[in-house]
Amino acid sequence: MTASCLGKLLVKSKNLPIYFFLFLGCLTEVKAQEVPFSKGVNLSNWFQAPTTRQIQFTRYTKKDFEQIQRLGCDVIRLPINLHFMTDGEPDYTIDPLFFDFLDEVVSWAEELGLHLILDNHTFDPAENTDPNVGIILEKVWSQMASHYKSSYQNLYYEVLNEPHGISESDWNNIQQEVVEAIREIDSEHTIIIGAANWNSYTTLAEMPEYEDDNLIYTFHFYDPFIFTHQGASWTDPSMVPLAGVPFPYSASGMPQLPEELEGTWIEGAFNDYDNAGNITHVKDLIDIAINFKNQRNVALFCGEFGVYMPNSDNQDRVAWYNSIRSYFEANDIAWTSWDYHGGFGLFEENSAGYFEHDLNVPLLQALQFNVPEQTPYQLLPDSTGFSLYDDYIGTGINGSASADGVSDFYDDALPNNGNYCLYWSEAVQYNTINFDFRAVKDLSELVQEEYAVDFLIRGAGEAFSFDIRFIDTDTEDPEDHPWRMRYTIDESAFEFDSSWHHVRVPLMDFTEQGSWEGEWFNPIGAFDWQAIDRFEIVTEHGAMGTGEIWIDNLLITNQDTSQVLVKEKYPDEQITGIRREAREYFSIYPNPSKSKVIIQNLSSNPVEYTFLDSRGRILKKAMLHNRIELDVSTLAGGIYLIQFTDPSGKIVTRRISKL
Repeated sequence: MTASCLGKLLVKSKNLPIYFFLFLGCLTEVKAQEVPFSKGVNLSNWFQAPTTRQIQFTRYTKKDFEQIQRLGCDVIRLPINLHFMTDGEPDYTIDPLFFDFLDEVVSWAEELGLHLILDNHTFDPAENTDPNVGIILEKVWSQMASHYKSSYQNLYYEVLNEPHGISESDWNNIQQEVVEAIREIDSEHTIIIGAANWNSYTTLAEMPEYEDDNLIYTFHFYDPFIFTHQGASWTDPSMVPLAGVPFPYSASGMPQLPEELEGTWIEGAFNDYDNAGNITHVKDLIDIAINFKNQRNVALFCGEFGVYMPNSDNQDRVAWYNSIRSYFEANDIAWTSWDYHGGFGLFEENSAGYFEHDLNVPLLQALQFNVPEQTPYQLLPDSTGFSLYDDYIGTGINGSASADGVSDFYDDALPNNGNYCLYWSEAVQYNTINFDFRAVKDLSELVQEEYAVDFLIRGAGEAFSFDIRFIDTDTEDPEDHPWRMRYTIDESAFEFDSSWHHVRVPLMDFTEQGSWEGEWFNPIGAFDWQAIDRFEIVTEHGAMGTGEIWIDNLLITNQDTSQVLVKEKYPDEQITGIRREAREYFSIYPNPSKSKVIIQNLSSNPVEYTFLDSRGRILKKAMLHNRIELDVSTLAGGIYLIQFTDPSGKIVTRRISKL
């Protein structure tokens, strides 16, 4: 109790209403500040991309925001690889395309009245936070604040997700400077700040008492860790072998500790699980955060909590979520669960993630979300056409490209209509642009109704032929394979004259090609239009050479109404950055290598390079001016990738083989 409150209570007024008024005033004064939202989810793996141009914007739409709101959520936390949305050092200028995407998301939240947290999720669990990260943070957040200072009121800036491997004092100083940099521009929007040591509740008390009264403090909760992260591959050591750890603890329900985890910290946690794996202990840990909130009189929320589903029992997951959620709410702690779709998500494991069919109902009930009616999923024939690409990859489709070559789903080089077109060059033989349907499609009726693959295409440079093809599903039948139905596009379909042309291929005109599944299988008439897994554009007949193509309005439709709107040719002299000559711009040697790789930039302009493993995880990212040496001696053998990005955002990818 504060001294001012104590003084008020010592006033022995004979007027009872006044006495109670003063007493209630004291209660109000000592009560911790409120968070203006209550519960929600994280939308992971959307804006967590290596570059802006690798964001698949249609992964989520306004309809998804509406559905999340229907669950009873009033807040969405949006993890963003914010530092990767820039042109890198020294200025870290944010890509305008990123703002185009994010502005649309902000507008959805505003229209629906949802709170939206812009979470700077530029973090790698395997890498310690750089003590110099403040330089980047101040630059990116100053730009974000300038862009959104007059924007939607219920927008929040979260400085950095889970700083770790950096001292509390260093991180606190950095965060203070970032808050001040934002406040020089934007005094209205709330800033979310967190402690070092992975936003741990144990280090909240190490944070300074900020003078800014428009802050929300955040922490994450994943205890007991060997329960919530059993099966996780990104921990050290990997917890993939660990499965079946129950919650709460049950002696009869405990699995054997895998041999490969003996002698590690996990063995210690495993042996102590009878103490740690119970509700009482979990509440004691959360009390650390609650006490901080009450002692500091600050607004506090839990930005992440959850249980990884692959190796955990669903009933135990539900019990844990119910315990955590109820204790949070009993102590006025707002939360956003990790995550919506994904390994910690709200949907049934290995499902297509459909809102109407695949939600994990017991989990929703544990979180006290509204439970929408769930019906069994039925694969029905498509009765109308749909877009594969039209400015954006079509809804319900995962788009990607082979690592070799240059591809860009957001090329703004004279699109026929809209803002963007699809660009592709430098692909070697058998490279693909993939449109992977998130759920199997039945196109049988569209074939009979004379639908077609319809698109606009522009080619330049050396002419080449390529295939467009559908691939059906691969069932468990050993005689079944992912069969292909293809059509070859060559110079008879369009000219490589730098102008747009209209191409239309009826589905009936596709012919069965066969299947590749470790070996070649000739066609046997088994292709199934009722079970289509994906659509591909593939350099089946050879490398592109100096040729390049742009594609716009890629549709499956029964309408033959596409028109060439842009009549002018694409001038060769406007081809900028890394395109036709890219193979001459960079030298990578020795490749393969056991110990080190030399990368040389042979062009006159600096470019950004990103070093990734085969799963797309970023190992290093920096600017390449002339020459750098990569130490690969400690890496496991296999394939790694180097991506070069020019100032316009065009990307070239090269493979490195580690022996």
